[in-house]
Amino acid sequence: MNDIQKEPRTKRLILGKKLSTAKLEGELLPKTIALPIFSSDPLSSVAYGPQELLMILTLGAVGGVSTLSFTPIIASVVVMLLSIIILSYRKVIKAYPSGGGDYEVAQTNLGEKAALIVASALLIDYVMTVAVSIASGTDNLISAFPALDPWRVEIAVGFILFLMAINLRGVRESGFAFAVPTYLFIASVLVMLGTGLYRMFALGEDLTAPSAHYAVHVEKQLEAAPFLLLFLLLRAFASGSAALTGVEAIANGVPAFRTPKVKNAQITMTWMGITAITMFVGIVFFALATGVQYIENGALQLKGEDLALFSSGPQQSVIAQLGVAIFGNGSIMFFILQVATAAILLLAANTAFNGFPLLTSVLAKDGYAPKALLTRGDRLVYSNGMLSLTLAALGMILVFQASVTALIQLYVLGVFTSFTVGQIGMLRHWKRGLKDGSISKREATSGRIINGIGATMTGVVLVIVTLTKFLEGAWLVFVIAIPLYLVMYQTNRYYKTIEAEILLDEHTEFGSKGDYAVVLMDKLNKPQLKALDYALSSKHDRLDVIHVAVDPDRAEAFQKEWKDYGIKVPLKIIESPYREFSAPLIEYLEDHRKRHGRERISVYLPKYIVGHWWEHIFHNHRANRLRSRLLYVRGVMVTLVPWRLMSAEEFNPFLRNPLPGDVRRGEMVRPVERRHHKLARNRVHVITAVNSDDE
Repeated sequence: MNDIQKEPRTKRLILGKKLSTAKLEGELLPKTIALPIFSSDPLSSVAYGPQELLMILTLGAVGGVSTLSFTPIIASVVVMLLSIIILSYRKVIKAYPSGGGDYEVAQTNLGEKAALIVASALLIDYVMTVAVSIASGTDNLISAFPALDPWRVEIAVGFILFLMAINLRGVRESGFAFAVPTYLFIASVLVMLGTGLYRMFALGEDLTAPSAHYAVHVEKQLEAAPFLLLFLLLRAFASGSAALTGVEAIANGVPAFRTPKVKNAQITMTWMGITAITMFVGIVFFALATGVQYIENGALQLKGEDLALFSSGPQQSVIAQLGVAIFGNGSIMFFILQVATAAILLLAANTAFNGFPLLTSVLAKDGYAPKALLTRGDRLVYSNGMLSLTLAALGMILVFQASVTALIQLYVLGVFTSFTVGQIGMLRHWKRGLKDGSISKREATSGRIINGIGATMTGVVLVIVTLTKFLEGAWLVFVIAIPLYLVMYQTNRYYKTIEAEILLDEHTEFGSKGDYAVVLMDKLNKPQLKALDYALSSKHDRLDVIHVAVDPDRAEAFQKEWKDYGIKVPLKIIESPYREFSAPLIEYLEDHRKRHGRERISVYLPKYIVGHWWEHIFHNHRANRLRSRLLYVRGVMVTLVPWRLMSAEEFNPFLRNPLPGDVRRGEMVRPVERRHHKLARNRVHVITAVNSDDE
């Protein structure tokens, strides 16, 4: 039989050719590919961050003047905060290049509890990144094609599954696939901003958004309520801070960069920051200049002669309205912009598909998550982590029906928690490094200033986000985070308990005294005799055949058949008055060990190997139950002896046809299969044995 495992053609078509561990170095990324992989989330945030900011500020007025006038101030604070965070993470990359990011910073400097808080927050944030990005991308796609609105949830689910499949093909291959849409989005937005500036200042044209001629029905006049004004501004700032999400991904993905890893990661971080800030400022500027009105419910909250723009379908996104104002409705550039925006919003989830598995692998390495998350798949990616992320994101999409407004309330809280704790941890890092002399005073001083400002600002944002979004749905983050924290904590304690339990003793004694084998037989047939043949070939000190007499008449008939067949192996009949099979056998084995001390007992069980899934209904139930019970009996080892039925011979899961290119690549292919006569398969050798002494 060939030992090459058959691979389903569908799996190989989706994932591609297996990669050996030796090719891991070849999967490392250059800066040009790392940028779209790790920066798609923060770059895409500029597509909905300004939108959420404008939506909040449009709802209030002070002295009859819309609170939109505060937009430049809030946008400036967001840009300043983004700049500080980028500078901070450049320090994190240099200090902790292993890929743990904020988790490693907290673990090293603040202890286990802080590290688990960061881990819980980041895991939730990665899930929300996928959910929000996919929902927002779907939203933008529907803006261009309103007829797709009834299938919003189905489209979102399809995109998540597509991203999972692409990422399972490997980091490098997915990077090349996602590079084009990411760079297309950057180019289309920059072209839109450049065209807008040219038309506005060079040509002197008046650019007007489709919603500019509508009046907004203001919910609150805030001149007499300064507290409400402050709350509204803080809420807008919290929503606009969504543009900062995903910045930490590069710090978590340093191991994926080519050498020199730290330098390349820092350069990529700088590129990402400059690009994101440019696009964020440009979109906010033109949104105000063109008079964009973006309301959660345009049909109810806008006033005008014709509200067909909002009643006929979902409201156009801010990006879409700017595209209409600058490029013209129905123009080629408008559709390119919409497709590129939808693509980058969808691909923003790719940041999470890279960050989540890396983080879970670090957690698994430290014993806070199942060890299965350390396993690399066929394409050298942490496939189990990707599958876990996919399931969690699908759950969020289904529960919230792919609504951006509902999902974004859960989004920013996690990432700013990790930001704040990580910055505090870096302050400890500089203090410790300065104390032991491993860091220069100049470097420590600059690091303290940057991380101190970063910790203060992100901490303030965290409080603001918590206060403004708690009742909007952010409370759910706490509901999820607390159990997640406890699960990781208890997982680590469990692993430590098991590690202590299986630790080698100071003095270890090898070797069991005695070797006793048991072959269970219910009737005489080929599978039963093959199990006996295996037991004989192992040359045990003592060997017995045991029949559990569930049916006395059948036991008597079996005893007679055994005698007639003339097999020179002792047969023992175990009475079972209550028709049980496992209990009498276990009682017999335990009694045997009491009388013979530390004797090793081997139990041989035949097992049918079938070729069809439905055949499992008819076979092996007793053997499986008995095996499970015997594994709890001390000193007992269970050996399953396979007997392949004809269906298993016809369908061999370990043989495969050669795939295209196998011969060219020098890979092994299936040899010519030898055909045997039906009577020749699974032959039982002639049994010869000398009677062993009876007990």
